[in-house]
Amino acid sequence: MLNWLVNEEGGLTTAGYGVSIAIMVVCLLAAFALAGRASGKRGLGAKQLAYCAMALALGFVTSYIKPVPQMPYGGSVTLMSMLFIVLVANWYGVRTGVLVGFAYGMLQFLQEPYVLSVFQVCCDYVFAFAALGLAGFFRNRKNGLLWGYIVAVLARGAFHSLGGYLYWMDYMPENFPQSLKALYPIIYNYSYLLTEGILTVIVMKIPAVDKALERVRQSAVK
Repeated sequence: MLNWLVNEEGGLTTAGYGVSIAIMVVCLLAAFALAGRASGKRGLGAKQLAYCAMALALGFVTSYIKPVPQMPYGGSVTLMSMLFIVLVANWYGVRTGVLVGFAYGMLQFLQEPYVLSVFQVCCDYVFAFAALGLAGFFRNRKNGLLWGYIVAVLARGAFHSLGGYLYWMDYMPENFPQSLKALYPIIYNYSYLLTEGILTVIVMKIPAVDKALERVRQSAVK
């Protein structure tokens, strides 16, 4: 059924790229509209569009900056790339954050697409990165950015781990220790996510950075 979207090697066909880009654009337009409403405006506010686009671009660029080597089966510690999607959720709420996270996940997918099944793509890209938008639930609470970021990282890891259990464990070597199968997807995915998360939280709690992030938030929602 998906032969016109996915080739025999598990990559995307030209039509697959086109559909993926179209979905991403629709999500971005919806996110921009919701961002405008969150700030009390109708339609696409120029400022809200600019802030969402800037955060998405910074998240995408910093995802290429990897202070430590990439993990053997995918995943890496990046230069705080998740924070930029979490910021959108903190500024404009869950729905906008989820949609921008969805678009960010599609960008990640388009870099190196590999399709085992539709649900595998959803676990690794759609649900995992959209989950960063859950940070918006904490936007109006004390230390909301911090708690939202922590929850977002944990939620993203849960979807990656689910994909590991359902699909990627089948690709482990035959001599892979059976005793590790129950924990390996969790250990593998959270090893790099929590490393990046801890480093990001440390940077966020630097007083100057904390104040700067609050000033940016006030400007974004004003």
